[in-house]
Amino acid sequence: MAALLVSSHCCSLQGGRGSGFSSWRPKQATVRPCTQQHSQRSGKWGYGLAGRSLLGSRALYHLSRSGQKALHICAADLQALIFDCDGVIIESEDLHRRAYNAAFGHFQVSCTGGGEVVEWTEEFYDDLQNKVGGGKPKMRWYFGKNGWPSSTVLPAAPDTAEEQAALIDTLQDWKTAKYQDLIASGEVAPRDGVLRLMDEARAAGLKVAVCSAATKSSVIFVLENLIGKGRFQGLDCFMAGDDVPEKKPHPSIYVIAADKLGVQPDECVVVEDSLIGLQAALGAGMRCVITYTTSTRSQEFPGAERIVASLGEDAATGVAIKQLMKRPAETQDDRVSR
Repeated sequence: MAALLVSSHCCSLQGGRGSGFSSWRPKQATVRPCTQQHSQRSGKWGYGLAGRSLLGSRALYHLSRSGQKALHICAADLQALIFDCDGVIIESEDLHRRAYNAAFGHFQVSCTGGGEVVEWTEEFYDDLQNKVGGGKPKMRWYFGKNGWPSSTVLPAAPDTAEEQAALIDTLQDWKTAKYQDLIASGEVAPRDGVLRLMDEARAAGLKVAVCSAATKSSVIFVLENLIGKGRFQGLDCFMAGDDVPEKKPHPSIYVIAADKLGVQPDECVVVEDSLIGLQAALGAGMRCVITYTTSTRSQEFPGAERIVASLGEDAATGVAIKQLMKRPAETQDDRVSR
């Protein structure tokens, strides 16, 4: 077996015949820094790469006035398959919510004068999940809107940036440990088709990566428990939220991943579950497949190539590498017939 190094950097795999991995030499990537770009028609900001034309050699999309998704994609060989973790590899939203609530209860976190402990309901967390990416940003957003709380972490509600950071760090660390306990309990499994598609991609000679906005220690624990240590160590690239300054929907995690993989962004397909993740993938110039969850099913996914409830355990009926080699003329959305 080839010697492997898994970190926020990509693994250079030099495997011989029978190693399960094909040798490769990274291409010279020409990825430039991200810039924000504004659409005068929509009035919304998006992300692109500096110096690249929006009509150039990247996977692009637009929304017509009727809302129909039209894809404008240039010809480029598929070289890499990139998975998000939460919501894609594991349907984890409710586990995270339960872990946050356990942390709030443990530290008696209260935003009210009456001492009522913060508790995030399923409905609220679904909405929050679709608004804010990353655990710490979620809590910052919530406390910024509802008032910084009292807790047993500090003598009083934090009123300095340093105290706020200390509170958030303590809550996140405890929440992460609780989340790992829930994962280790064995009550969850990978979403249908994830392991099959990973193995298919590897067998086809594609590079495989995982890019998650979550805390690195949490993602590593999830991956080792759900996809197995062998697949995890065999990833060509693994990045977590700790590795980039900006969380999704900013595309930096995918831009950097393409650079580390040694491929062009438009040679990558990303598997995501939410609009936030889709925006990050498209902003990096990558193609994207959506496997929606119960909390993201009602979202619009403009620019996604495929929108499916599941990758499917069977390649004949689910999403297969052979399908991803081809670019559909328009979005294929299984919700249309449901």
